[in-house]
Amino acid sequence: MKNLTVVILAAGEGTRMKSSLPKVLHPLCGKPLISWVYETVEKLHPGKIYLVVNRNNQKGISAVLPSGNKRIVYIYQNEPLGSGDAVKRCLPYLVNPEVSGHEALRLNSQGDTLILCADTPLITTTTLNNLISQHRQKKNELTILTVKMDNPYGYGRICRSLNGKITKIVEENDANIKEKKIKEINSGVYCVKTKPLCQIIKRLPLNQKKKEYYLTDMVSFFSEENKKTESLMLNCPEEVIGINTRKELAESEKIMRREILDKLMLNGVTIIDPESTYIDADVVIGKDTVILPGTMIRGETEIGENCRLGPQSYIENCVIGNEVEIRASFLYGDKIASGAKIGPFAHLRAGANIGEKARIGNFTEVKKSKIGPGTKVSHLSYIGDAKLGKGINIGAGVITCNYDGISKHQTTIEDEVFIGSNVNLIAPIRIGKKAVIGAGSTISNNVPSKSLAIARSRETIKRNYILKEHLASKKESKNEKSRLRSRASATER
Repeated sequence: MKNLTVVILAAGEGTRMKSSLPKVLHPLCGKPLISWVYETVEKLHPGKIYLVVNRNNQKGISAVLPSGNKRIVYIYQNEPLGSGDAVKRCLPYLVNPEVSGHEALRLNSQGDTLILCADTPLITTTTLNNLISQHRQKKNELTILTVKMDNPYGYGRICRSLNGKITKIVEENDANIKEKKIKEINSGVYCVKTKPLCQIIKRLPLNQKKKEYYLTDMVSFFSEENKKTESLMLNCPEEVIGINTRKELAESEKIMRREILDKLMLNGVTIIDPESTYIDADVVIGKDTVILPGTMIRGETEIGENCRLGPQSYIENCVIGNEVEIRASFLYGDKIASGAKIGPFAHLRAGANIGEKARIGNFTEVKKSKIGPGTKVSHLSYIGDAKLGKGINIGAGVITCNYDGISKHQTTIEDEVFIGSNVNLIAPIRIGKKAVIGAGSTISNNVPSKSLAIARSRETIKRNYILKEHLASKKESKNEKSRLRSRASATER
């Protein structure tokens, strides 16, 4: 957008979160708060985005935002002196297009500046566009985004004269009884002409109670100097919810989660119980996929069409094909090809690559392994650091013994191998194509193709063996030995 600068206030300490993690880095539906606000304003295509940060959170913020975006400029607020001081830190950049150390061309003071907080992640690009459009169409010098709330506690109140003109914004701590009854509140989002902003921001007084400079005090200066000041009333209060506590974070997450689920359902995804389903913002799901209750899908997961996921499944950063079934299982960073079936109670750790129509059954764990098309690992197995071909049958209780106490080793099983139950494969090892491994074997050497390998002790059978008689015989033998020892002892005496 031409002649637009954005200032995002992200320097607050967030002490009410009671967390060692900076407030703006707390996740909301899979993304940090700052990422939500940044992505919203980025869609406006401003000339510059000035991020006011503190020394403690700048490193974390820069880690989650795009590193190659030359529009982003970090401004430090070294002391917590309030929102007014935070904007004042940006003055050299707003008034001087050739600030030392920044190569990109800067906007001059004739444009507009959009100011908003990093802890309002629900704000939409549509709302910001409407604010900027009204500001410019009506040739305002200051336009404030406001909203009416039934319970405005904690928010700054919009004070108006008898003719409806905005005269000031009074904060909760400074409001009198009459002012506290005002329902119209300040959202903390402003569109202001840059030139008068730069002039007035220098004159903000220090609030004696809080020892801070309030950005809201600029409204009084605009009013006193008859600079055209208006508001845009927002119909959706949820958009401007500020997050200062874990409770407010949870409330905002619930709102955002519902929006995500509604969008998915409108695009052809069936969600049986939205109240018990958690899906992050960056998840992509194809049409006709069914999500059953108790399912959580996180990160940058991509899911194809006609899948059935859940109930009680956790899927994170996975790529899943079409017609996949995942029941009551946990998957982290895996690739699942079309037609595969997972679970129930399977655990796929990072690096599992499951082929088409493969089967990973109950109580099976897979780690850093490729499972070929049509291969079945149906129950009670551990497959780690392994490469399995197609059409393999893995019996119950098969373990790839991949760790020798120092290093991990590879197991390779070629196509159409049959492995019986309770087999241990001591890596590194290769099982050739169409080989058969007998149940109960511990195999430590490579097995050639089309071979049978059995490694277990010879079976012993004692006929006419009755446990009760055997135990009685053993007891009689023990008593006889005791009598002989007693006689020998008496003879010696």
